[in-house]
Amino acid sequence: MRKNSKLLSIALATSLILGGLSVPVSAQQQTIAQQQIVKNPLDNKVINQIDVDNIYNTIDYLQQTPRVASTPEEYAAVQSIKEQFESYGYEAEVQEFQYMGYTAPHTVELTIDGTSLDTRTFTYTPSGDVQAPLEYVGQATEEELEGKDLSGKIALVQRGSNSFAEKVINAAEKGAEGVIIFNNTGGVLNGTLGTTDDRYIPAVSITQAQGNDLVTKLNNGETVTASLKVLGASAGLRSSHNVIASKKPTNKKKDNGNVITVTSHHDSVPGAPGANDNASGTAMVLELARVFKNLPTDTEIRFITFGAEELGLIGSRHYVANLPQAELDRIVANFNLDMVGSRDAGDLVVNTVDGQPNLVTELTQASSLRSNGEPTRLGRSGSSDHVPFAEAGIPAALFIHSPLEPWYHTPQDTIDKISKEKLQDVAQIVSTAVYDYTRFDNQTPKRPQKSNKQQLPEQFYFEESLQ
Repeated sequence: MRKNSKLLSIALATSLILGGLSVPVSAQQQTIAQQQIVKNPLDNKVINQIDVDNIYNTIDYLQQTPRVASTPEEYAAVQSIKEQFESYGYEAEVQEFQYMGYTAPHTVELTIDGTSLDTRTFTYTPSGDVQAPLEYVGQATEEELEGKDLSGKIALVQRGSNSFAEKVINAAEKGAEGVIIFNNTGGVLNGTLGTTDDRYIPAVSITQAQGNDLVTKLNNGETVTASLKVLGASAGLRSSHNVIASKKPTNKKKDNGNVITVTSHHDSVPGAPGANDNASGTAMVLELARVFKNLPTDTEIRFITFGAEELGLIGSRHYVANLPQAELDRIVANFNLDMVGSRDAGDLVVNTVDGQPNLVTELTQASSLRSNGEPTRLGRSGSSDHVPFAEAGIPAALFIHSPLEPWYHTPQDTIDKISKEKLQDVAQIVSTAVYDYTRFDNQTPKRPQKSNKQQLPEQFYFEESLQ
């Protein structure tokens, strides 16, 4: 059965207009378009096969324990995902990758003249147990440390001017045994040293008020002694894995040579069961793989779950970076599912890295218009695994609910917060959007000519500050 190109054109045009462009649409035009688009029986070929209980039960299984990158728990999830793909008839590939990883300390303590202070550590700080007098060294620039000898001292440093890593290295090269960095604004300071470095010494942070109080004492000639303890921190080469399953076109003669990727990440943060973040996206990728396995399509659909997303999109960056250019050129769209089931989050939004429409958002807004009578909201975000695809010039978008739930990255991200209604809605929208492009004789817009690598903002994903 051939697609009705006229109806699809109306869908896409209406969805673009309602998705944020300023061109007005009359209520009558919108009603007519909606009436025509909603009556699309081809959607039911996909929708009728979605079993939301499958998604929910997979989430429940995955969220039994945190799945932190490079842990046995993450690897157990990888094996479970592989087995589930295989149970649907796929040949699943487990792609291993390595990266420089960091294990946060289990103990971080700071006492000043016997009084305990609330403190934070810096990612990539090494372990150490130091007792020494404090010396204030400003912002620990090379100029400020010129001629200083910090041997046997703990350096007290103010935030600003240079990176945290530079401050720590500069102080260490002058003989310091530890570093305390205080904030230059209100609130606690969560930071990172950026990467591993053998020159690092134990470093922690305190608030602006705490730092200013110590500076005053030191400037008044008082001797201030600090005890700094960081235990359990370690850094080194780690391994994680991506899991890949591909549905090839049903008929080689009708193979259009294109690929659509449907992706998620399967890892979680320490201490968080990660029911919504992101067992929900992973479970949905698995269910869509089951749904599409026996549907006739003229496009390859590649289902992928990534590891180490929470550490900076490491798995997806590895996957994209290791594809030959000819293979990258085949990928026409990336549908990335991240946190798609929380009852406590806001409405569904489809985010691109620049907030601009692309093939994914066009297909999605047409699909949600047919499904819900209104297009999914278009937004902007660079905090998930769609980013590497976008950087490679591939139309990509993140499916997420906004605002985020209050349980984000906490031990309370559990199965009881998951909404089957939201799962059903997202699965329905994404599956029919993908099917719009991949079913035989599709009349959706052809992919625009691929441009050179997009000039994206300098940093999309970094939850901690570098300076």
